Amino acid sequence: METYLQLGSAGGRLIGQPLRMCNRHGLIAGATGTGKTVTLQVLAESFANAGVPVFAADIKGDLSGVAVAATASEAIDRRLAQMPELAWQPGAVPVVFWDILGDRGHPLRTTISEMGPLLLASLLDLNDNQLAALYGIFAWADQQGLLLLDLKDLHALMDWLLAHPQELASVSGGIAAASIQAIQRRLVILQQQGAERLFGEPALQLADLMQRDLSGRAYIHLLEAGKLIQESPRVYACFLLWLLSELHEQLPEQGDADKPRLVLFFDEAHLLFERTPKALHERIEQVVRLIRSKGVGVFFVTQSPGDLPDPVLAQLGLRIQHALRAYTPKEQKALKAVADGFRSNPAFDTREVLTELAVGEALVSVLDEKGRPAVVERTLIAPPRSRIGVLSEGERSGLFQASPLAGRYERGIDRESAYEILAQRAQQAARAAQPETDSKGGAGGGRKTASGKSVTDGLINTTVRSAVQTLARQIGRELARGLLGSLTGRK
Repeated sequence: METYLQLGSAGGRLIGQPLRMCNRHGLIAGATGTGKTVTLQVLAESFANAGVPVFAADIKGDLSGVAVAATASEAIDRRLAQMPELAWQPGAVPVVFWDILGDRGHPLRTTISEMGPLLLASLLDLNDNQLAALYGIFAWADQQGLLLLDLKDLHALMDWLLAHPQELASVSGGIAAASIQAIQRRLVILQQQGAERLFGEPALQLADLMQRDLSGRAYIHLLEAGKLIQESPRVYACFLLWLLSELHEQLPEQGDADKPRLVLFFDEAHLLFERTPKALHERIEQVVRLIRSKGVGVFFVTQSPGDLPDPVLAQLGLRIQHALRAYTPKEQKALKAVADGFRSNPAFDTREVLTELAVGEALVSVLDEKGRPAVVERTLIAPPRSRIGVLSEGERSGLFQASPLAGRYERGIDRESAYEILAQRAQQAARAAQPETDSKGGAGGGRKTASGKSVTDGLINTTVRSAVQTLARQIGRELARGLLGSLTGRK
Protein backbone atom coordinates (compact mmCIF):
# COMPACT_ATOMS: atom_id res chain seq x y z
CA MET A 1 0.00 0.00 0.00
CA GLU A 2 1.12 3.52 -0.79
CA THR A 3 2.26 5.76 2.07
CA TYR A 4 2.21 8.99 0.05
CA LEU A 5 -0.59 10.86 -1.64
CA GLN A 6 0.73 11.28 -5.19
CA LEU A 7 -0.04 14.65 -6.81
CA GLY A 8 2.33 15.28 -9.71
CA SER A 9 5.79 16.43 -10.64
CA ALA A 10 7.86 19.62 -10.32
CA GLY A 11 11.37 20.05 -11.74
CA GLY A 12 11.87 16.31 -12.20
CA ARG A 13 10.76 15.49 -8.62
CA LEU A 14 7.55 13.79 -7.56
CA ILE A 15 5.33 15.96 -5.39
CA GLY A 16 3.27 14.26 -2.73
CA GLN A 17 2.22 14.38 0.90
CA PRO A 18 2.54 11.66 3.55
CA LEU A 19 -0.83 9.96 4.00
CA ARG A 20 -0.48 10.32 7.76
CA MET A 21 -0.68 14.10 7.28
CA CYS A 22 -3.83 14.02 5.16
CA ASN A 23 -6.17 14.36 8.12
CA ARG A 24 -4.85 17.95 8.30
CA HIS A 25 -7.40 18.75 5.57
CA GLY A 26 -6.80 20.53 2.28
CA LEU A 27 -7.94 22.98 -0.37
CA ILE A 28 -8.35 22.72 -4.15
CA ALA A 29 -9.00 26.14 -5.67
CA GLY A 30 -8.90 27.81 -9.05
CA ALA A 31 -10.95 29.54 -11.71
CA THR A 32 -13.49 27.64 -13.81
CA GLY A 33 -11.87 25.39 -16.41
CA THR A 34 -8.41 25.23 -14.84
CA GLY A 35 -8.52 21.53 -13.89
CA LYS A 36 -9.91 21.36 -10.34
CA THR A 37 -12.15 18.35 -11.07
CA VAL A 38 -9.30 16.31 -12.58
CA THR A 39 -7.12 17.16 -9.57
CA LEU A 40 -9.91 16.00 -7.28
CA GLN A 41 -10.11 12.75 -9.28
CA VAL A 42 -6.34 12.18 -8.97
CA LEU A 43 -6.47 12.67 -5.21
CA ALA A 44 -9.59 10.52 -4.75
CA GLU A 45 -8.19 7.54 -6.65
CA SER A 46 -4.84 7.88 -4.86
CA PHE A 47 -6.65 7.72 -1.50
CA ALA A 48 -8.79 4.75 -2.59
CA ASN A 49 -5.78 2.80 -3.87
CA ALA A 50 -4.10 3.40 -0.51
CA GLY A 51 -7.14 1.93 1.30
CA VAL A 52 -8.65 5.26 2.43
CA PRO A 53 -12.41 5.53 1.77
CA VAL A 54 -13.59 8.70 0.03
CA PHE A 55 -16.91 10.56 0.01
CA ALA A 56 -17.16 13.21 -2.72
CA ALA A 57 -19.85 15.37 -4.26
CA ASP A 58 -20.05 14.87 -8.03
CA ILE A 59 -21.35 18.16 -9.36
CA LYS A 60 -21.10 17.59 -13.13
CA GLY A 61 -20.98 13.79 -13.24
CA ASP A 62 -17.31 13.94 -14.30
CA LEU A 63 -16.06 11.99 -11.30
CA SER A 64 -18.03 8.89 -12.24
CA GLY A 65 -15.27 8.03 -14.71
CA VAL A 66 -13.09 6.98 -11.76
CA ALA A 67 -14.90 3.62 -11.90
CA VAL A 68 -13.36 2.75 -15.31
CA ALA A 69 -9.68 2.46 -16.21
CA ALA A 70 -8.20 5.13 -18.48
CA THR A 71 -7.45 4.32 -22.10
CA ALA A 72 -4.45 5.48 -24.10
CA SER A 73 -4.72 8.96 -25.60
CA GLU A 74 -2.45 11.60 -27.03
CA ALA A 75 -3.18 13.96 -24.13
CA ILE A 76 -2.10 11.36 -21.56
CA ASP A 77 0.99 10.46 -23.58
CA ARG A 78 2.04 14.12 -23.78
CA ARG A 79 1.62 14.59 -20.04
CA LEU A 80 3.53 11.41 -19.20
CA ALA A 81 6.36 12.49 -21.51
CA GLN A 82 6.72 15.60 -19.34
CA MET A 83 6.85 13.43 -16.19
CA PRO A 84 9.26 10.53 -16.87
CA GLU A 85 9.79 10.05 -13.14
CA LEU A 86 6.11 9.12 -12.66
CA ALA A 87 5.26 5.40 -12.52
CA TRP A 88 1.83 5.35 -14.14
CA GLN A 89 -0.53 2.64 -15.26
CA PRO A 90 -4.30 2.76 -15.90
CA GLY A 91 -6.69 1.39 -13.32
CA ALA A 92 -10.23 1.71 -12.01
CA VAL A 93 -11.44 2.22 -8.44
CA PRO A 94 -14.57 0.66 -6.84
CA VAL A 95 -17.41 3.17 -6.65
CA VAL A 96 -20.77 3.48 -4.85
CA PHE A 97 -23.33 5.97 -6.15
CA TRP A 98 -25.62 7.99 -3.85
CA ASP A 99 -28.42 10.44 -4.59
CA ILE A 100 -30.50 12.43 -2.11
CA LEU A 101 -33.23 12.72 -4.75
CA GLY A 102 -33.10 8.93 -5.16
CA ASP A 103 -32.89 8.94 -8.98
CA ARG A 104 -29.27 8.01 -9.76
CA GLY A 105 -27.94 6.20 -6.73
CA HIS A 106 -28.76 4.75 -3.34
CA PRO A 107 -31.14 7.10 -1.48
CA LEU A 108 -29.38 9.19 1.16
CA ARG A 109 -31.48 9.94 4.21
CA THR A 110 -31.24 11.23 7.73
CA THR A 111 -33.98 12.06 10.23
CA ILE A 112 -35.42 15.35 11.43
CA SER A 113 -34.17 14.60 14.94
CA GLU A 114 -30.64 13.84 13.78
CA MET A 115 -30.55 16.97 11.63
CA GLY A 116 -31.45 19.00 14.73
CA PRO A 117 -33.03 22.46 15.06
CA LEU A 118 -29.94 24.52 14.26
CA LEU A 119 -29.23 22.89 10.89
CA LEU A 120 -32.92 22.67 10.11
CA ALA A 121 -33.29 26.38 10.81
CA SER A 122 -30.48 27.07 8.36
CA LEU A 123 -32.18 24.86 5.80
CA LEU A 124 -35.45 26.78 6.28
CA ASP A 125 -33.74 30.19 6.47
CA LEU A 126 -35.46 31.04 9.78
CA ASN A 127 -34.94 34.20 11.80
CA ASP A 128 -33.95 34.21 15.48
CA ASN A 129 -37.52 34.13 16.80
CA GLN A 130 -38.45 31.25 14.53
CA LEU A 131 -35.26 29.41 15.51
CA ALA A 132 -36.21 29.78 19.18
CA ALA A 133 -39.67 28.41 18.38
CA LEU A 134 -38.11 25.43 16.59
CA TYR A 135 -35.96 24.68 19.62
CA GLY A 136 -39.14 24.78 21.71
CA ILE A 137 -40.89 22.37 19.34
CA PHE A 138 -38.00 19.91 19.59
CA ALA A 139 -37.96 20.26 23.39
CA TRP A 140 -41.69 19.54 23.64
CA ALA A 141 -41.33 16.52 21.36
CA ASP A 142 -38.57 15.22 23.62
CA GLN A 143 -40.71 15.68 26.72
CA GLN A 144 -43.52 13.74 25.07
CA GLY A 145 -41.22 10.98 23.78
CA LEU A 146 -42.13 11.71 20.16
CA LEU A 147 -39.74 10.69 17.42
CA LEU A 148 -39.32 13.16 14.57
CA LEU A 149 -38.21 11.08 11.62
CA ASP A 150 -39.58 12.81 8.54
CA LEU A 151 -41.37 15.99 7.51
CA LYS A 152 -44.84 14.61 8.13
CA ASP A 153 -43.85 14.06 11.77
CA LEU A 154 -42.83 17.71 12.07
CA HIS A 155 -46.03 18.85 10.34
CA ALA A 156 -48.12 16.69 12.69
CA LEU A 157 -46.37 18.07 15.75
CA MET A 158 -46.88 21.69 14.75
CA ASP A 159 -50.53 21.09 13.79
CA TRP A 160 -51.14 19.50 17.19
CA LEU A 161 -49.56 22.40 19.05
CA LEU A 162 -51.62 24.93 17.10
CA ALA A 163 -54.81 23.01 17.89
CA HIS A 164 -53.91 22.82 21.61
CA PRO A 165 -52.88 26.31 22.81
CA GLN A 166 -52.37 25.00 26.34
CA GLU A 167 -49.51 22.87 25.03
CA LEU A 168 -47.93 25.91 23.40
CA ALA A 169 -48.01 27.72 26.72
CA SER A 170 -46.48 24.72 28.53
CA VAL A 171 -43.27 24.88 26.48
CA SER A 172 -40.47 26.66 28.33
CA GLY A 173 -40.69 30.34 27.42
CA GLY A 174 -43.83 29.74 25.38
CA ILE A 175 -44.13 29.55 21.59
CA ALA A 176 -46.02 32.06 19.49
CA ALA A 177 -48.52 30.52 17.08
CA ALA A 178 -47.36 32.97 14.43
CA SER A 179 -43.83 31.55 14.60
CA ILE A 180 -45.12 28.00 14.08
CA GLN A 181 -47.19 29.13 11.12
CA ALA A 182 -44.13 30.84 9.60
CA ILE A 183 -42.13 27.62 9.98
CA GLN A 184 -44.93 25.69 8.29
CA ARG A 185 -44.85 28.04 5.31
CA ARG A 186 -41.09 27.52 5.00
CA LEU A 187 -41.61 23.76 5.14
CA VAL A 188 -44.00 23.95 2.19
CA ILE A 189 -41.29 25.68 0.13
CA LEU A 190 -38.75 23.07 1.21
CA GLN A 191 -41.07 20.26 0.16
CA GLN A 192 -41.56 21.81 -3.26
CA GLN A 193 -37.78 21.59 -3.72
CA GLY A 194 -37.87 17.84 -3.07
CA ALA A 195 -36.30 18.02 0.39
CA GLU A 196 -38.75 15.51 1.86
CA ARG A 197 -36.60 12.79 0.28
CA LEU A 198 -33.72 13.71 2.57
CA PHE A 199 -35.67 12.81 5.71
CA GLY A 200 -36.77 9.34 6.72
CA GLU A 201 -35.60 5.80 7.19
CA PRO A 202 -33.47 3.79 6.62
CA ALA A 203 -30.97 6.52 7.34
CA LEU A 204 -27.33 6.46 6.30
CA GLN A 205 -25.09 4.25 8.40
CA LEU A 206 -21.60 5.74 8.62
CA ALA A 207 -20.00 2.29 8.60
CA ASP A 208 -21.24 1.84 5.02
CA LEU A 209 -18.96 4.68 3.93
CA MET A 210 -15.84 2.88 5.12
CA GLN A 211 -15.91 -0.38 3.22
CA ARG A 212 -13.06 -1.91 1.18
CA ASP A 213 -13.06 -4.54 -1.52
CA LEU A 214 -11.28 -7.88 -1.33
CA SER A 215 -8.06 -6.40 -2.71
CA GLY A 216 -7.90 -3.81 0.08
CA ARG A 217 -8.85 -0.85 -2.10
CA ALA A 218 -11.37 1.50 -0.52
CA TYR A 219 -14.61 2.58 -2.18
CA ILE A 220 -15.17 6.07 -3.53
CA HIS A 221 -18.70 7.17 -2.60
CA LEU A 222 -20.05 9.69 -5.10
CA LEU A 223 -23.00 11.91 -4.26
CA GLU A 224 -24.97 12.87 -7.38
CA ALA A 225 -25.22 16.61 -6.74
CA GLY A 226 -25.73 18.42 -10.05
CA LYS A 227 -29.52 18.53 -10.03
CA LEU A 228 -29.61 18.95 -6.27
CA ILE A 229 -27.42 22.08 -6.33
CA GLN A 230 -29.52 23.59 -9.11
CA GLU A 231 -32.84 22.97 -7.38
CA SER A 232 -31.97 23.13 -3.70
CA PRO A 233 -28.41 24.20 -2.81
CA ARG A 234 -29.38 24.55 0.86
CA VAL A 235 -30.32 20.88 1.06
CA TYR A 236 -26.93 19.98 -0.41
CA ALA A 237 -25.05 22.19 2.04
CA CYS A 238 -27.00 21.09 5.11
CA PHE A 239 -26.58 17.41 4.31
CA LEU A 240 -22.80 17.79 4.03
CA LEU A 241 -22.65 19.72 7.30
CA TRP A 242 -24.79 17.06 8.97
CA LEU A 243 -22.46 14.35 7.68
CA LEU A 244 -19.40 16.20 8.97
CA SER A 245 -20.98 16.62 12.38
CA GLU A 246 -22.15 12.99 12.62
CA LEU A 247 -18.65 11.76 11.83
CA HIS A 248 -17.26 14.01 14.54
CA GLU A 249 -19.75 12.76 17.12
CA GLN A 250 -19.82 9.04 16.31
CA LEU A 251 -16.24 8.13 15.40
CA PRO A 252 -13.80 7.28 18.18
CA GLU A 253 -10.53 9.12 18.60
CA GLN A 254 -7.83 7.72 16.33
CA GLY A 255 -4.75 9.72 17.29
CA ASP A 256 -1.70 9.55 15.04
CA ALA A 257 -2.22 6.89 12.35
CA ASP A 258 -0.54 5.87 9.12
CA LYS A 259 -3.46 7.17 7.06
CA PRO A 260 -6.89 8.77 7.52
CA ARG A 261 -9.96 6.74 8.33
CA LEU A 262 -12.05 8.65 5.77
CA VAL A 263 -11.62 11.63 3.43
CA LEU A 264 -14.40 14.03 2.39
CA PHE A 265 -14.35 16.27 -0.68
CA PHE A 266 -16.80 19.18 -0.49
CA ASP A 267 -17.22 20.71 -3.95
CA GLU A 268 -18.85 24.15 -4.31
CA ALA A 269 -17.64 24.73 -0.74
CA HIS A 270 -18.89 28.32 -0.62
CA LEU A 271 -22.45 26.94 -0.30
CA LEU A 272 -21.57 25.58 3.15
CA PHE A 273 -21.03 29.08 4.52
CA GLU A 274 -23.47 31.30 2.61
CA ARG A 275 -26.34 32.70 4.66
CA THR A 276 -25.69 30.37 7.59
CA PRO A 277 -26.24 31.59 11.18
CA LYS A 278 -23.22 32.78 13.14
CA ALA A 279 -23.71 29.99 15.68
CA LEU A 280 -23.52 27.43 12.89
CA HIS A 281 -20.39 29.07 11.44
CA GLU A 282 -18.69 28.77 14.81
CA ARG A 283 -19.73 25.15 15.16
CA ILE A 284 -18.44 24.27 11.67
CA GLU A 285 -15.10 25.88 12.45
CA GLN A 286 -14.88 23.92 15.69
CA VAL A 287 -15.73 20.60 14.03
CA VAL A 288 -13.18 21.15 11.21
CA ARG A 289 -10.52 21.84 13.83
CA LEU A 290 -11.33 18.80 15.97
CA ILE A 291 -12.38 16.14 13.48
CA ARG A 292 -8.82 15.42 12.37
CA SER A 293 -8.27 13.61 15.68
CA LYS A 294 -11.02 11.21 14.53
CA GLY A 295 -8.96 10.40 11.44
CA VAL A 296 -11.15 12.33 8.99
CA GLY A 297 -9.65 14.61 6.35
CA VAL A 298 -11.79 17.35 4.76
CA PHE A 299 -10.90 18.84 1.38
CA PHE A 300 -12.74 21.95 0.23
CA VAL A 301 -13.08 22.58 -3.52
CA THR A 302 -13.94 26.11 -4.60
CA GLN A 303 -12.96 28.89 -7.01
CA SER A 304 -11.19 31.12 -4.53
CA PRO A 305 -9.76 30.59 -1.03
CA GLY A 306 -11.67 33.74 -0.07
CA ASP A 307 -14.90 31.70 -0.30
CA LEU A 308 -13.99 30.10 3.03
CA PRO A 309 -13.90 31.80 6.45
CA ASP A 310 -10.39 32.58 7.68
CA PRO A 311 -10.65 30.26 10.74
CA VAL A 312 -11.46 27.34 8.40
CA LEU A 313 -8.80 28.35 5.87
CA ALA A 314 -6.21 28.34 8.64
CA GLN A 315 -6.89 24.63 9.29
CA LEU A 316 -6.10 23.48 5.74
CA GLY A 317 -2.66 21.87 5.38
CA LEU A 318 -2.46 20.70 1.75
CA ARG A 319 -3.05 23.57 -0.70
CA ILE A 320 -3.51 23.12 -4.43
CA GLN A 321 -4.07 26.38 -6.26
CA HIS A 322 -4.90 26.35 -9.96
CA ALA A 323 -4.82 29.50 -12.10
CA LEU A 324 -6.64 32.63 -10.98
CA ARG A 325 -7.91 35.45 -13.15
CA ALA A 326 -7.39 39.01 -11.92
CA TYR A 327 -9.04 41.70 -14.05
CA THR A 328 -10.45 44.02 -11.40
CA PRO A 329 -8.89 45.76 -8.37
CA LYS A 330 -10.82 43.41 -6.10
CA GLU A 331 -9.49 40.36 -7.94
CA GLN A 332 -5.95 41.77 -7.82
CA LYS A 333 -6.26 42.14 -4.06
CA ALA A 334 -7.53 38.55 -3.77
CA LEU A 335 -4.64 37.36 -5.94
CA LYS A 336 -2.12 38.96 -3.61
CA ALA A 337 -3.81 37.38 -0.58
CA VAL A 338 -3.60 33.92 -2.18
CA ALA A 339 0.09 34.38 -3.06
CA ASP A 340 0.89 35.58 0.45
CA GLY A 341 -0.74 32.43 1.87
CA PHE A 342 2.03 30.20 0.47
CA ARG A 343 5.52 29.70 1.81
CA SER A 344 7.43 31.44 -0.98
CA ASN A 345 9.81 29.68 -3.34
CA PRO A 346 12.89 31.75 -4.33
CA ALA A 347 12.81 30.16 -7.80
CA PHE A 348 9.77 32.15 -8.96
CA ASP A 349 7.32 34.94 -8.16
CA THR A 350 4.25 33.23 -6.71
CA ARG A 351 1.87 36.07 -7.54
CA GLU A 352 3.02 36.24 -11.16
CA VAL A 353 2.86 32.48 -11.68
CA LEU A 354 -0.72 32.33 -10.38
CA THR A 355 -1.96 34.04 -13.55
CA GLU A 356 0.33 32.04 -15.88
CA LEU A 357 -0.59 28.49 -14.89
CA ALA A 358 -1.87 26.32 -17.73
CA VAL A 359 -4.75 23.85 -17.43
CA GLY A 360 -3.52 20.91 -15.36
CA GLU A 361 -0.85 22.97 -13.60
CA ALA A 362 -1.09 24.19 -10.01
CA LEU A 363 0.86 25.78 -7.22
CA VAL A 364 1.11 23.10 -4.55
CA SER A 365 2.13 23.34 -0.91
CA VAL A 366 2.30 20.06 1.00
CA LEU A 367 3.05 19.15 4.61
CA ASP A 368 6.25 17.29 5.39
CA GLU A 369 6.62 14.34 7.78
CA LYS A 370 6.54 16.69 10.76
CA GLY A 371 3.50 18.62 9.57
CA ARG A 372 5.43 21.70 8.40
CA PRO A 373 4.36 23.47 5.17
CA ALA A 374 6.90 23.01 2.39
CA VAL A 375 7.78 25.78 -0.03
CA VAL A 376 5.27 26.17 -2.83
CA GLU A 377 6.06 24.27 -6.06
CA ARG A 378 4.83 24.85 -9.61
CA THR A 379 3.46 21.37 -10.25
CA LEU A 380 2.25 19.38 -13.23
CA ILE A 381 -0.71 17.40 -11.91
CA ALA A 382 -0.46 13.70 -12.79
CA PRO A 383 -3.07 12.32 -15.21
CA PRO A 384 -5.73 10.17 -13.53
CA ARG A 385 -5.34 6.42 -13.86
CA SER A 386 -9.07 6.24 -14.46
CA ARG A 387 -11.19 7.71 -17.24
CA ILE A 388 -11.68 11.46 -17.43
CA GLY A 389 -15.34 12.09 -18.15
CA VAL A 390 -18.86 10.85 -17.53
CA LEU A 391 -19.88 7.18 -17.53
CA SER A 392 -22.52 6.04 -19.98
CA GLU A 393 -25.91 5.16 -18.53
CA GLY A 394 -25.27 1.48 -19.26
CA GLU A 395 -21.94 1.52 -17.42
CA ARG A 396 -23.44 3.38 -14.49
CA SER A 397 -26.43 1.03 -14.28
CA GLY A 398 -24.19 -2.04 -14.24
CA LEU A 399 -22.03 -0.63 -11.45
CA PHE A 400 -25.09 0.36 -9.43
CA GLN A 401 -26.58 -3.12 -9.66
CA ALA A 402 -23.26 -4.63 -8.52
CA SER A 403 -23.01 -2.25 -5.53
CA PRO A 404 -22.23 -3.90 -2.17
CA LEU A 405 -25.10 -1.85 -0.71
CA ALA A 406 -27.70 -2.91 -3.31
CA GLY A 407 -31.15 -3.26 -1.73
CA ARG A 408 -30.17 -1.84 1.65
CA TYR A 409 -31.53 1.70 1.27
CA GLU A 410 -33.94 1.55 -1.67
CA ARG A 411 -37.09 0.56 0.26
CA GLY A 412 -38.28 3.17 2.75
CA ILE A 413 -39.43 2.32 6.27
CA ASP A 414 -42.26 4.10 8.09
CA ARG A 415 -42.25 3.09 11.74
CA GLU A 416 -44.29 4.61 14.56
CA SER A 417 -43.27 8.18 15.26
CA ALA A 418 -44.87 11.55 16.04
CA TYR A 419 -47.35 11.36 13.14
CA GLU A 420 -48.82 8.01 14.18
CA ILE A 421 -48.80 8.75 17.93
CA LEU A 422 -50.55 12.11 17.58
CA ALA A 423 -53.11 10.58 15.21
CA GLN A 424 -53.88 7.97 17.87
CA ARG A 425 -54.27 10.70 20.51
CA ALA A 426 -56.73 12.52 18.27
CA GLN A 427 -58.76 9.36 17.77
CA GLN A 428 -58.81 8.66 21.51
CA ALA A 429 -59.98 12.21 22.20
CA ALA A 430 -62.75 11.77 19.64
CA ARG A 431 -63.90 8.50 21.21
CA ALA A 432 -63.81 9.97 24.72
CA ALA A 433 -65.96 12.87 23.59
CA GLN A 434 -68.54 10.62 21.85
CA PRO A 435 -70.50 9.44 24.99
CA GLU A 436 -70.97 13.02 26.12
CA THR A 437 -72.31 13.92 22.70
CA ASP A 438 -74.72 10.99 22.71
CA SER A 439 -76.05 11.85 26.19
CA LYS A 440 -76.66 15.43 25.24
CA GLY A 441 -78.45 14.32 22.10
CA GLY A 442 -80.71 11.97 24.12
CA ALA A 443 -81.65 14.74 26.56
CA GLY A 444 -83.12 16.88 23.89
CA GLY A 445 -80.19 17.34 21.58
CA GLY A 446 -77.13 19.45 21.89
CA ARG A 447 -76.90 23.08 20.90
CA LYS A 448 -76.79 23.23 17.12
CA THR A 449 -74.85 25.40 14.76
CA ALA A 450 -76.29 26.93 11.62
CA SER A 451 -75.13 23.89 9.67
CA GLY A 452 -77.08 21.55 11.96
CA LYS A 453 -74.00 20.13 13.72
CA SER A 454 -73.63 20.28 17.49
CA VAL A 455 -70.88 22.34 19.10
CA THR A 456 -69.40 19.14 20.52
CA ASP A 457 -69.22 17.70 17.02
CA GLY A 458 -67.38 20.82 15.93
CA LEU A 459 -64.85 20.47 18.71
CA ILE A 460 -64.27 16.83 17.86
CA ASN A 461 -63.90 17.64 14.20
CA THR A 462 -61.45 20.42 15.01
CA THR A 463 -59.33 18.08 17.08
CA VAL A 464 -59.33 15.34 14.47
CA ARG A 465 -58.83 17.72 11.55
CA SER A 466 -55.95 19.59 13.14
CA ALA A 467 -54.11 16.42 14.15
CA VAL A 468 -54.94 14.17 11.20
CA GLN A 469 -56.25 15.99 8.13
CA THR A 470 -53.01 17.79 7.24
CA LEU A 471 -50.76 14.94 8.35
CA ALA A 472 -50.82 12.71 5.23
CA ARG A 473 -48.23 14.53 3.18
CA GLN A 474 -44.90 12.78 2.76
CA ILE A 475 -43.05 9.49 3.12
CA GLY A 476 -41.24 8.25 6.21
CA ARG A 477 -38.04 6.41 7.19
CA GLU A 478 -35.10 5.88 10.00
CA LEU A 479 -32.63 6.69 12.82
CA ALA A 480 -33.22 7.42 16.50
CA ARG A 481 -33.64 10.98 17.56
CA GLY A 482 -31.01 13.25 19.07
CA LEU A 483 -32.86 16.13 20.75
CA LEU A 484 -31.07 19.18 19.48
CA GLY A 485 -29.20 17.57 16.63
CA SER A 486 -25.54 17.07 16.05
CA LEU A 487 -24.44 20.61 15.29
CA THR A 488 -25.87 22.04 18.52
CA GLY A 489 -23.20 20.13 20.42
CA ARG A 490 -25.85 18.70 22.77
CA LYS A 491 -27.12 15.16 23.19
